[in-house]
Amino acid sequence: MGPNEIVTELPMFPLGSVLFPHAVLPLHVFEPRYRALTERCLASDREFGVVLIERGHEVGGGDARFDMGTVARIVQAAQTDDGRWLLVNVGMQRLRVLEWLDDDPYPLARVERLAPGECVGATPELVDDVTALLRRVLAMHAELGDPVAPIDVVLDADPVQASFEAAALAPIGSLDAQHLLEIDDAAARLTRLHSMLEEEREVLELRLSGD
Repeated sequence: MGPNEIVTELPMFPLGSVLFPHAVLPLHVFEPRYRALTERCLASDREFGVVLIERGHEVGGGDARFDMGTVARIVQAAQTDDGRWLLVNVGMQRLRVLEWLDDDPYPLARVERLAPGECVGATPELVDDVTALLRRVLAMHAELGDPVAPIDVVLDADPVQASFEAAALAPIGSLDAQHLLEIDDAAARLTRLHSMLEEEREVLELRLSGD
């Protein structure tokens, strides 16, 4: 464990998608154990962990989970008359699960809160290249009628934050997103994302040409 990394115990919310730091995650919480998790979070620091499910399904448990995830913080919460919760959450920082604890009443783990990571070689030009390619890919998806994020992409000046923002907006699968989350260096994350987007652009060009 590095000097800027902290071990803590967190309630955990396994999901079928990846949450990146700085990204927004809306949740509709209806299962009783995750209602209990929400109430615990709202009564304390509003934080919980999000990890991708490797196999299985989050409802009812019995899933296999990746160990790298993200600390989420509840920024808006509203409860319906029947007890469900509508939450808006924001990714704060990456985490690594050190030990899964009891799942009763909800998943709990000892986690290592990770420092932001390196950004060796993450130049403004690399960020600009990823931004331009991401805009192009999103525009092509929109032209095809696919549901995607808005194409007017603007990334933060900080390359670490920009790398997470771009990854969150990219139209990629959950396993590719998990791979990007697990990369420690922002330049390496941006470079890998650029390769993924180039591959996606080639596929989209074929779709648009009708081949």
